[in-house]
Amino acid sequence: MTSFLAYEDKGADTSSRLPLVLVHGHPFDRTMWAPQIETFAAERRVIAPDLRGYGASPVTPGITPLARFAQDIGALLDELKVESYVLAGLSMGGQIAMECYARFGEHVRGLVLADTFPAAETPQGRRARNATADRLLREGMRGYADEVLGKMVAPYASAQVKTHVHGMMTGTPPEGAAAALRGRAERPDYRELLTRVTVPALVVVGADDEYTPVSDARAMHAALPDSTLHVIEGAAHMPNLERPDDFNAALREFLSRVDG
Repeated sequence: MTSFLAYEDKGADTSSRLPLVLVHGHPFDRTMWAPQIETFAAERRVIAPDLRGYGASPVTPGITPLARFAQDIGALLDELKVESYVLAGLSMGGQIAMECYARFGEHVRGLVLADTFPAAETPQGRRARNATADRLLREGMRGYADEVLGKMVAPYASAQVKTHVHGMMTGTPPEGAAAALRGRAERPDYRELLTRVTVPALVVVGADDEYTPVSDARAMHAALPDSTLHVIEGAAHMPNLERPDDFNAALREFLSRVDG
C-alpha cells in the first residue's frame, strides 16, 4: 500500500538516534509541531504527516476510523523505510498513536501520549461528535474554531499561538474534520492495550487542559508499565505550542533515555 499523505521529513537519519514521528490532533495539521520539528530536526530525523482530510493531504468524505489513520501512517513509514522510531501524538493524534501501537507496535521504540485519553466514546460523546460533524458540513469551520479556541489553548496564551491554532482550524476542510469526528465516535477502548505496552512511554499534559484533564494523564501513567508523567504549567490542550520550551525539555529527556 503506497502512502498519499503530505508530510515533512527533516533532519539527519543517524543510526544512533531514533527518528521521531509526530501525529497531529484535530482539527489541525503538521504545522502544529513546528517548534518540535525545528528543535529536534537538528539532532535526529523528524517525520510529521498531515493526516488524511487535514492540511495538504487528500480528503476522504464519510467516516475515517482511527484504524484508517494508523494504516496511512504505517504505509508512509514503510515507504520512507523507517524501521524503528519514537511515536508521539497529541489529542486525537495520541489515540491514533495507540492504534498504531496496537497494529505495528514492534516498530515503536518509545510512545509519547500528549493531552489525550484512551477510553472509548460514551453514547453522549458519540452523539456530540456526530452532531459536530453535521454542523461542520453545514456551516464550515469558522464558527466552530471561534468557539473552541479558548479551550484548545489557554485564554492567556500568546496572540501568536492563538492565531496559529485558529488558522489551522479554519484551514481544515470541513469534510475531512467531519469524517474524523465520525470515526473517532466509534473508536475502541485502548485502556487494556496500555497495560501491555512494552516500551518506555512519556505522558504529557497541560495543567489547564479541559478536554483531557490531568486526571486522564495520571490514569494513563498508572496503566502504562514504564512511563513518565510530565504536567506542563501555564498550558491547556496544546502545551507543545503554548509552552514549547517546557514540552521540548520533557521530550528531549525522554528521547535521550530511549536512544540510550
